[in-house]
Amino acid sequence: MNKKKIINDPVYGFISIPTDLIFDLIEHPYFQRLRYIKQLGMTHLVYPGALHTRFHHALGAMHLMGLAIETLRNKGQEISDQEEEAVTVAILLHDIGHGPFSHALEESIVVNISHEDISAMIMQKLNIQFNGQLTMAISIFDGTYHRAFLHQLVSSQLDMDRMDYLNRDSFFTGVSEGVISSDRIIKMLNVKDDHVVVEEKGIYSIEKFLIARRLMYWQVYLHKTVIAAEQMLVKILKRSRELALQGEQIFTTPALSKFLKEPISREAFMNEDHYLETFATLDDTDIMAAVKVWAMHDCAILSKLCRDLVNRDLYKVDITNEPPDQQFIAELTAAAIKKYGISEKDAAYYVFEDTIRNNAYKPGDGNIMILMKNGSVKDITAASDNSNLEALAKTVKKYILCYKKELIYK
Repeated sequence: MNKKKIINDPVYGFISIPTDLIFDLIEHPYFQRLRYIKQLGMTHLVYPGALHTRFHHALGAMHLMGLAIETLRNKGQEISDQEEEAVTVAILLHDIGHGPFSHALEESIVVNISHEDISAMIMQKLNIQFNGQLTMAISIFDGTYHRAFLHQLVSSQLDMDRMDYLNRDSFFTGVSEGVISSDRIIKMLNVKDDHVVVEEKGIYSIEKFLIARRLMYWQVYLHKTVIAAEQMLVKILKRSRELALQGEQIFTTPALSKFLKEPISREAFMNEDHYLETFATLDDTDIMAAVKVWAMHDCAILSKLCRDLVNRDLYKVDITNEPPDQQFIAELTAAAIKKYGISEKDAAYYVFEDTIRNNAYKPGDGNIMILMKNGSVKDITAASDNSNLEALAKTVKKYILCYKKELIYK
C-alpha cells in the first residue's frame, strides 16, 4: 500500500506524510477522533470561521517540525532519521489527549488530570500496539531524551505547536493580529549547547510572535463572549453530573455516561484501562447531542442553560482589573432567586465570578534564547530593545463576573 500521501492544507498548502509509521498513526482511531474536536471550542460563536479541528492543527505542527529539522540539519546539526521520525511523532501526537471542547471542559470530564497526562497515556498505549516504535518519541515528548533541544521543538515557548496554532487560529478566525512569520522564525533557528536558539537577525520576528500571542489571547482565546459560552458549557456539565449522581434519569451517549454518572479519581483513570478506552471515543458530538436533548429536561436549570447555549443566549461577562462589586453580585443573586424561584446555591448557575490570566511569555519556563552575533546567548527580554517585552513577561490577571442579562434588564 502506498503510504506516501499528501494533504492539502489551507494554511501551508501541501503537507507530506513522511513515513509509513506516521501514516499508520494518522489512520489510527485515536488520532482520527481529533477530526471531531474543534481546536477552539466555542469560539465559532464569535468568529464563525473557527471550525477547524485538533486534527488540522496536529498535521500543521507536524509540517512545521519537518521544516525545523531541515533547517537545523542545513546548519550542521546531526539529527538521525530515527530522531527525525521520533520528534515528528511526538509533535503529531502532542494533543491526542484532548477531550471534547478541549480547555473548556478539561477539568469537567476527569478532575485533576490534564490533557498532557492523557496524551502521555495514549502514547504509551500506542507504543504497545506498534511494538515499541514510539519509545524514542515518548522520551522526547516527556523530556527524558538526552538531546534536550528536540523536546524544546515539541514543548517550549517557541515550539511548533504554538507556531501552528497562532497561524491557524488567526487564519480561521480572520483575526490578522495573530499572523506570525513562522517560515522566517524557523529559518532563524539554531542549536547552542543543546538548547534551541534564535539567531539575532530573527529577533524582530520573535517580538512579533510574542505580541501576536498576547493579542490573540485577548481578542480570541479570552474574548468575553467565548468565555461566556465556555462557562455556560461548564455549568451545564456540572448540573447534569449533579443530577446523574443523585440518581436522576438523564440522557447521555454511552461514552459520556461513564464520565457523568460516576465520580472518577485521578488514580482510577490512570490505572484502570477501560476509562482511557472510553475517553478515546469521546468528542464534541457526544456533548452537543446531550445538550440538545437536555434542553427538554424536567430540571428547569439544566433545560434553560442548554436552550440558552443552543440559541446563543449567553451570559453577560464583565471583565475588570479589580474584583467585582460584592453588593452588585448580591443584588444579581437576589434577582436570580426571585426570577427563577431557586435557592441561593442554585443561583450560582446564573451569577458567579472567576479570574482569567494571560501570559504571553513566562521567563524561566523554557526561555526563548537569542544567539547574538558575538556567540553569546541572551534571553529575548534582555536581547530586545523593545521595552514592551518586559511587560509581556508579566502575568496579567483580570476578574470576570458572569450573569444573565435578564437579571438587570427587566
